[in-house]
Amino acid sequence: MTAETLAPLAFHEGPQGLRLAHRFLAGAEPALVFLPGYMSDMAGSKAGAVLAHAAAQGRACLLLDYSGCGRSDGDFAAGTLSRWRDEVVDLLAAKGIARAVLCGSSMGGWLMLLVARAVPDRIAALVGVAAAPDFTDWGFGDAQKAELAAGRTIFEDNPYSPEPTPTHAAFWRDGEAQRQLEAPIPFDGPVRLLHGQADPDVPWEVSLRLAAALRSADVQVHLIKDGDHRLSRGADIALLLRTLDALVETLSGGG
Repeated sequence: MTAETLAPLAFHEGPQGLRLAHRFLAGAEPALVFLPGYMSDMAGSKAGAVLAHAAAQGRACLLLDYSGCGRSDGDFAAGTLSRWRDEVVDLLAAKGIARAVLCGSSMGGWLMLLVARAVPDRIAALVGVAAAPDFTDWGFGDAQKAELAAGRTIFEDNPYSPEPTPTHAAFWRDGEAQRQLEAPIPFDGPVRLLHGQADPDVPWEVSLRLAAALRSADVQVHLIKDGDHRLSRGADIALLLRTLDALVETLSGGG
């Protein structure tokens, strides 16, 4: 079955008055909530696999496009972590999700930390897939940071698209204000971090830094030696789904 069959595309007016594209599947909680990466959307293979897996188990699931991304309204240049965090929080409330497992891919792994800070009572567990917190710091050189600090957009080659990847000054400034790795992260639920050691975009050591910063005692890091950044191969997605299943069982008292 397709994503459209499982959970038809819908729109929700977000906190900025923009229509946010999403797919929501009602079911048992904790709900699985997938947070895409930078310039990504809910049409990716990992998001689709999570939705299909949730449907097969009768579990609630939420996929979404941040404003300015995918089929949501808005200008990507206006997007920031703070804005997208508020959109996720707003959708969780609008869909009545009281208990969620956030699954964040790349930048989504940074965003899940911000959402968990904003609504800790709603977030039961976190799963990072090549999580990239603080990439506005470690992801840019001094010359690039100087351009961004001066209010200018920078462009980088994009291995996944013929179009270069822009980073806008507003996003960078907001990201620098939202850095997570330099102080304890106040989350006490279970956390699972999956990271490929052949990731050319986000060093796998970032997941180790994140594991150390999290206050939770229940944090596990799974390194995939030949895994790339996307972790979208069949075996990678199977690992993600097994990880989600084991977390749900733990949260339900079965593990």
